[in-house]
Amino acid sequence: MRFPAVTVVLVAGALLYVLWDQMQDEPAPENPARYTNLAASPAKRSNVVDWAVTQIPEVCAQATGGSGKRFDDCVERAESRTSTCRRAIYDNFPDNVTSEAVFRDVSITMMNCLVPESGRVQP
Repeated sequence: MRFPAVTVVLVAGALLYVLWDQMQDEPAPENPARYTNLAASPAKRSNVVDWAVTQIPEVCAQATGGSGKRFDDCVERAESRTSTCRRAIYDNFPDNVTSEAVFRDVSITMMNCLVPESGRVQP
């Protein structure tokens, strides 16, 4: 039986890629001021969704009235729903956010999906 050289090379390459990817710096969080002039400088839908995900603690604080067990449960539930909510947003909104109205709709829809609460403004 021959030595599986091709398999070893492919596995080694995959491991090197994983190590390289883990050593990369985290991207800087999106600055909300970036979304002030969307007509001149449209934002990617994925960046707006990423920004909405970073707002989970603030949205949960508003929904639960602060910290404590309810807050922790809210954050945990919201984080577990991110992939489902992302898919819903990606299926229903354009790739580029070119106006404040679209930005508002994307961010409110995402936040409502992450932290469903009656009485919250629906787009």
